[in-house]
Amino acid sequence: MFKPNLYLDRTQTEHWELFDKVEYVWEPLSEIGKYLQWHIKVKLPAKTFEGVHIGEKVHIGTGTRIEPGAVIKGPAWIGPDCEIRTGAYVRENVIIGAGSVIGNSCEFKNSVLFNACQVPHFSYVGDSILGARVHLGAGVICSNVKLNSTPVVILHEGKKYETGLRKFGAILGDGAEVGCNAVLNPGSIIGRRGMIYPGVQWRGVLEADTMVKAKRSYDVVPRSQSH
Repeated sequence: MFKPNLYLDRTQTEHWELFDKVEYVWEPLSEIGKYLQWHIKVKLPAKTFEGVHIGEKVHIGTGTRIEPGAVIKGPAWIGPDCEIRTGAYVRENVIIGAGSVIGNSCEFKNSVLFNACQVPHFSYVGDSILGARVHLGAGVICSNVKLNSTPVVILHEGKKYETGLRKFGAILGDGAEVGCNAVLNPGSIIGRRGMIYPGVQWRGVLEADTMVKAKRSYDVVPRSQSH
C-alpha cells in the first residue's frame, strides 16, 4: 500500500538507494543522516558566494545559484541547476534534487526533495519527502511532531501502521500541489498529483489524483459609517 514506487519516480533522484529496499515510503527518513555520512561528496563551485554560509559537509551541483543570506548548514546534497534564495535555511541531512527552487525564509531539515521541486516562500519542511515536481504555495507547513511527542501512526482503511518515528512530517507524491498557508499534520501522505487547497489543515492519506477543498462561509455586512 505504501511502497515508494507508488508515490515516487526512481528516475527523478540520484539517491534512490535510500528507497530501494524498504517496504514503506517513510522508512528512509531515519536513514538520511547515515546515507549522507557514507555517500556525500563534498563539492563546492569554483566561484564564491557572497554573504552565504556553507557548512563543511555540503555538495552543491553545477549551475546552482545561491543568493546572499542563505544558510546551508549541512550535511546537505544539493543537485545541479537549483535556485537557493535569500533567507533559505538548509539544516542537517537534506537532499535537494536537480532544478529545485528553495525560497526565501524556507527551512528544511532531514528531508529528501526529488527533482524540480518548488518551495519558494515562507515554508517549513521537516522530516519529509517531496516527489518530483512537487509545489508548495507560500506559507505551507509540514508539521513533523505531534503535540504529545508520541510516535506517528498512520491510520488508513481500518488498518494501523506504526511508523516508529517521533518526527515525521509529510510524504508528497510526484506532482502534488499544496496551496498557500496549508498545514500538513504529522504523518500526512499525499498521492501523486494530489492537491490540497489553500488554508486546509490536513491529516491522513490522500489518494492520487484527488483534491481537498476547504468549505467556508462568510458574512458580508455593511461597513460602519461612524469613521
